[in-house]
Amino acid sequence: MPAVTLVFDLDGTLVDTAPDLVDTLNVVFTQEGLPTVPFDKARNLIGGGARRMIERGLQAEGRSCAPAEVDRLFAQFIDHYAAHIADRSRPFPAAEWALDSLAADGFRFAICTNKLEWLAVKVLDALDLSHHFRAVCGQDTFGILKPNPEILRKTVQRAGGTLERTLMVGDSGNDITTARAAGVPIVAVDFGYTEVPVARFEPDCLISGFEQLPAAVYDVLGRAADMNIRASSAR
Repeated sequence: MPAVTLVFDLDGTLVDTAPDLVDTLNVVFTQEGLPTVPFDKARNLIGGGARRMIERGLQAEGRSCAPAEVDRLFAQFIDHYAAHIADRSRPFPAAEWALDSLAADGFRFAICTNKLEWLAVKVLDALDLSHHFRAVCGQDTFGILKPNPEILRKTVQRAGGTLERTLMVGDSGNDITTARAAGVPIVAVDFGYTEVPVARFEPDCLISGFEQLPAAVYDVLGRAADMNIRASSAR
C-alpha cells in the first residue's frame, strides 16, 4: 500500500505562532496610532492569512481601512514579522515526537496553510522542522486559500500522495471545511486558534495534545477503511 500523507495546518496546529503574529499586529497598529488588540482576542483572529488578520483586528476595534491602506499595513506587517518570525513561536508540546513516531511507521507529511509559503518555510526552518515535510504550500503557492479544497488537493499532489490515502490535521472550522470538501478525514486539535470551539464542526477525531495523535490517526484511518469495505460490499 502507498504511504499515507498527513497534511498539517501550521498556525495553531503544529506551531504556536500566535505570540509573534500578535506582537507584529500590535507593533503595526501602534505605529499607526491605533489601539493594540489584547492577546486573547487577537489569538483567535489568526488563520486566514496576515491580511485577513489585519482586517479582523481593525474590525475588532470598530475601524475599517480602504484596500490601499490595508495593503500598506500588510507590507509593514510582513516586513516586521519576517524579521521576528520565531522570537517566541514554538512547536506545540510533543509535536516533534508525534512526527518522529508516525514517520517511523512510514507516514509522509505536508503543510497546507493560509500563510505565505516563504514565511511558512522560514518559520519551519527557524524551528528545525522543515526536514519532516515533503511539501509546504501556502496561500501564494497556487493562488488559493483554505477553505477552497483545491489547495489541499494540490498540496497532496505536490507531496507525492493521493487523496484516498490522506488525512488532515487542523485546528479550525476552516480546516474541517477544507478537508470535508476534498473528501479527506480530519483530526482536529482543541488548543488552536478559533473563535468557535472546533468540536462544534464535528471533526473525525478531536485531540488535546500531540501525544494523542498517533492513536487518533490509526483510529480515523481504521474507521475510514471499515466504511470503504462496507461500501464495496453493498455494491
